[in-house]
Amino acid sequence: MKKARIGIKRLPKGFTLIELMIVVAIIGILAAIAIPQYQQYQRKAAFSEIISRASTFKTAVEMCLQQQNNVLANCDGGGNDIPADVAAVTGRLASLTTVDSVITATAVATGGLNGETYILTPAPNANAITWTVGGTCSTITPRIC
Repeated sequence: MKKARIGIKRLPKGFTLIELMIVVAIIGILAAIAIPQYQQYQRKAAFSEIISRASTFKTAVEMCLQQQNNVLANCDGGGNDIPADVAAVTGRLASLTTVDSVITATAVATGGLNGETYILTPAPNANAITWTVGGTCSTITPRIC
């Protein structure tokens, strides 16, 4: 005996062309926003090596200024317990110098970096040392330091 199917209608399975086009358009819009942001994130991450290397010199300059009664001219690279200036390329760092307590670090011009500079200028007073960040890393848009 044959069973009768009453009221069961088969619906088509799958997506329509319009639905697929909408999904592709949404993915395209998200990619157009996300890719530049990701590239900027990579530049900041690469430049963080420069900032990290300069922080060692920053600590040494602070110690030097305390020992030298806040005389900026006495704190140069290679003297008064400040590490020697870095002139050879190491990693993403092209050079790092300390002159009159001012620290200047320069990035290489590869790997998403374009030779940006990171300059730390101390301003000692009776109680503390205030640092001013400058250089091309802070003037480009968007900033990477």
